[in-house]
Amino acid sequence: MSDIKQTELNARISELESEIKKLKSAKTYGLIWEDKPEDVILQCRDSVPVLREVKNKKIVADPSLPTNLLIEGDNYHSLSVLNYTHRGQFDVIYADPPYNTGNKSWRYNNDYIEKEDEFRHSKWLSYINKRVRLAKNLLSDSGILIFAIDDYEAHTLRLLLDEIMGEDNRLGTVAVVHNPRGRNDDRFFATQHEYMLVYAKDKDKAVLGNFDLTDEERGQYKKSDDISSYSEASFMRTGNNSTPRERPKLFYPIFYNPKTQKLSLKKAKDSIELLPINEAGEEKTWRWGTATFEKLCDTDLFVKTVKGKYRIFKKRRLTDEAGKKPKSIWYNPRYDASTYGIMVLQDIFGRGNHFNYPKSLLLMEDILEVTSKPDSLVLDFFAGSGTTGHAVLNLNERDGGARRFILCTNNENNICEEVTYERIKRVVKGYKDRRGNAVDGVLGNLGYYKTDLVNIEKLQTISDTARLKITYQAGEMIAIREDTLAEKEKNEWWQIFEGHGRSTAIYFREDKLRLGDLVKELNATSNPSTLYVFGWGKNDYKNEYTSPLIRVEDIPEPIIEVYKEINRL
Repeated sequence: MSDIKQTELNARISELESEIKKLKSAKTYGLIWEDKPEDVILQCRDSVPVLREVKNKKIVADPSLPTNLLIEGDNYHSLSVLNYTHRGQFDVIYADPPYNTGNKSWRYNNDYIEKEDEFRHSKWLSYINKRVRLAKNLLSDSGILIFAIDDYEAHTLRLLLDEIMGEDNRLGTVAVVHNPRGRNDDRFFATQHEYMLVYAKDKDKAVLGNFDLTDEERGQYKKSDDISSYSEASFMRTGNNSTPRERPKLFYPIFYNPKTQKLSLKKAKDSIELLPINEAGEEKTWRWGTATFEKLCDTDLFVKTVKGKYRIFKKRRLTDEAGKKPKSIWYNPRYDASTYGIMVLQDIFGRGNHFNYPKSLLLMEDILEVTSKPDSLVLDFFAGSGTTGHAVLNLNERDGGARRFILCTNNENNICEEVTYERIKRVVKGYKDRRGNAVDGVLGNLGYYKTDLVNIEKLQTISDTARLKITYQAGEMIAIREDTLAEKEKNEWWQIFEGHGRSTAIYFREDKLRLGDLVKELNATSNPSTLYVFGWGKNDYKNEYTSPLIRVEDIPEPIIEVYKEINRL
């Protein structure tokens, strides 16, 4: 063989070895799709998102209450901003994305995605992937993420969420019967349901609440003693994990004295040994271990004769029941999207089709009942008609909570202005339903903001001019970060916001000639203040100008760092 042929052969072998290494390092399980570039993401390579307040849309029902936010704009830009203002703060994130049905209900790069588009699934996955990764950053350590979806993308979405959130953090897949009549235009099965995919940031820290018991369910606790009402339940465990092989420590003898009606772990005169053996002669286990048995046997256990045999029963106390554990199938007339979605919108706006496929308001209230706490911060970044915000307001009204929401939606077909915003406005101020009945308002405040892009030419090599530009235009975004939303003053040197007895100031000049004046002004208010000082790098002024009332922060470097990180996702 000639040297030339040998050289060509070696080169080919080297190429093959390289390809084999790539294949071995590639995913062997999970989703693989062709990532399709998205215009709104590419925009963030030479521009950074900020927020602008629409002041004439502010709603203040009670100044003492916190302010909820509605952000108009592409939700990729909204989520980017929130990665700076609210990272790690949301207790609940709900998302009801486009279902990718191919019926011209969703645009990608300004084009409707149709069923015939061979990249339909890739485009949808690319779209969702970027947003889920941004949303994950926003969850608190105990936060819960809920995605609504139907069969068009349910299985791909689940694999994607398993990858991003972690399969071990999947709390459950819930089937919700939202159309009890079924879709008659379906060719084979008349679809009645859709899904909720529920994930935790960290399953070990997440807490899922229970539903309240109905009066009928409380009525099942018909017996009572000196402690509480109770119902009866067998002390012998049945079903899964109920055999000595699976739970060996829960198989032990209990001794019962029919004369004294006492139970004990110790054999005594006149006592009868009882074991957890069912009517079929199968060995099962008790519900408690021996320590819990000794602690509660006198108050919470009793014996009855069943078919001539002594059987131990447990008192299932009403006080033990914090409510009903949510199940994996939600079937309730409350979840009918026609009755409690479409008709609710018609009550608020009048007859007509104001939004396609709104969620049941009562479904959203139930979702938040089991996932949120009275002081939770809730995000919906596919806000649609604003059902999530409406549900938060109703829950607060019902239980006295102080939940807050942030809703994000674009303004395609004026949905944000004419539906989302207008719905929250009418819910807060009151309205007349379609029958002419007056519906009282529900207390709540709302701030309306729009995303905007500040051109900086190139994020990775940002210029000094761009740094100054970001600082000058980031005021409202910083005010949201500090929850001081009322602008008090703006001049060529600084901007000051106030709220909840605190102040936030941004000094956006490279020279510090007037910085001392600003510090004096902040100290004169006697309010705790945060002062953002422009600098060329990180920690330029963080240890200067600090006083007992003033905390100093950098600007714009932390914003730039967040957006650089986002661009690497």
